[in-house]
Amino acid sequence: MDSTLRQTLKADLYRYRGKADRRSFFSAYLHDPGFRFTYYLRKVAYYSRKKRSLGIFPYLYYRIRYHRYRFKYGFDISPTTSIGRGLYIGHFGGVVISPYAVLGSNINIAQGVTIGAASRGPRTGAPTLEDRVWVGANAIIVGKVTIGSEALIAPGAYVNFDVPPKAVVLGNPGTVVSDAGSAGYVNNTMD
Repeated sequence: MDSTLRQTLKADLYRYRGKADRRSFFSAYLHDPGFRFTYYLRKVAYYSRKKRSLGIFPYLYYRIRYHRYRFKYGFDISPTTSIGRGLYIGHFGGVVISPYAVLGSNINIAQGVTIGAASRGPRTGAPTLEDRVWVGANAIIVGKVTIGSEALIAPGAYVNFDVPPKAVVLGNPGTVVSDAGSAGYVNNTMD
């Protein structure tokens, strides 16, 4: 296993358990659906790039496991989505992220979140979330927008505009209501 993949998985694990040892891995794997899904998502992404050198069988194994948990937990996140280290999916169910979205490091995603691409209009494209962004339950982020570092998207918010760093967005349509950001919401980060 590649050291980059190992470090990414350790950062993901640390988000769930505050530790990155073997015991924490087994605990998170058994008890945290978000971690279990993310583990297979990362493995599929890695082995899809290494099929030629490592063979097709590891890729197929991880792809089958990925699909199983994708449907079981309701996470529609493509292995081709660019996702930084330390992804945290708090609750399972109804998470949809565009394969063209870009997520930075230490992102928190709650249940019912949609991070989708727009196919027409001035914001055609997919969102970019910078580091340490917290996205609450049932929030929708759509179109070619940038969510600044340490921003907080409140539960139920609809965001189709650029959000400055450390902003708090609330409501539908979304409105920036504060500059307190995600401090205290994004915990257990390795960097």
